[in-house]
Amino acid sequence: MTRRELDAAGITDPVLRAAYRRCRALNARHGRTYFLATRLLPVERRPAVHALYGFARWADDIVDSMDPGVRPERRAAELAALQTSLTDGLRGGPSEEPVVLALADTARRYGIPRRHFRDFMAAMSADLVVTEYPTYADLRGYMHGSAAVIGLQMLPVLGTVVPRAEAEPHAAALGVAFQLSNFLRDVGEDLDRGRVYLPGDLLAAHGVDRALLRWSRATGRPEPRITAALKEFAALTRGVYREAAPGLPMLDPVSRPCIRTAFVLYGGILDAVAADGYAVLHRRAVVPRGRRAVVAADGLTRLAAARLRAREARQPKPRERTFVAAGPLSRRAAARHAVPQEVA
Repeated sequence: MTRRELDAAGITDPVLRAAYRRCRALNARHGRTYFLATRLLPVERRPAVHALYGFARWADDIVDSMDPGVRPERRAAELAALQTSLTDGLRGGPSEEPVVLALADTARRYGIPRRHFRDFMAAMSADLVVTEYPTYADLRGYMHGSAAVIGLQMLPVLGTVVPRAEAEPHAAALGVAFQLSNFLRDVGEDLDRGRVYLPGDLLAAHGVDRALLRWSRATGRPEPRITAALKEFAALTRGVYREAAPGLPMLDPVSRPCIRTAFVLYGGILDAVAADGYAVLHRRAVVPRGRRAVVAADGLTRLAAARLRAREARQPKPRERTFVAAGPLSRRAAARHAVPQEVA
């Protein structure tokens, strides 16, 4: 499948093909939901999505490493080196980092603004030093770079049926909704990294602080105040999905099944968390395989229909035919002696 994707995208350089394969492998290993949805895109657009996700995953792994032997100074140095490589790559310079090679090529092919990548790297740098966000507004500021710009990067690849600027707010909201879903699912793991992404004011409204979260994580015991805070955070996240939803029909019809599938599966994380009693401090909630299979099958059906409509739209329409009476005949005679005439 990789060779078919690369051939369809017109990527012929062996080094560049290897770089895209590296990004695809990162997507397949770390982003199961995202990778599944990407399989519903037109084959020629998939390498670009793999490049965007692969780079984001690479940077995220630098700042999120759970290896206690990796000191903060080393993470900062690795992130700075990636930033330098990215800047050079986007300017057309050489890079030895495969994910940067693929990303820079995708950015050029699709005209993705460089500022989206600068904003993303700024958010990754923040993760090295910021461990909590006092308000939801503060969190949204962080998520502009960590999540909203991912939706904006994707938009040129997906294509739109409206002016891109009209779809951008919804694409940004979808990136934020996906990340909020992950924040809810990963509360326990993030706490182990020393981070709390739940807004401080939301937690305080329910009498929750970092110490209480740590106590629940350490003891495995539920706490009603934490559950109430998590429920409010889930409701907030569903509101962001509602902000994003109007953007789905704005996409190129052949891209909609992919994004709709991701929309449903990431939204399903909220359902899985609720079904598990909001026990995210003690275990990770998972969307059931059966549910994933049903959503994927629906996506395939929608994709087939979209491709059929696209083919029909490209086919020339048959010329219409009408009948013109020959000579000054009566209506009844004209009906009997009418002759066909082509109309262009």
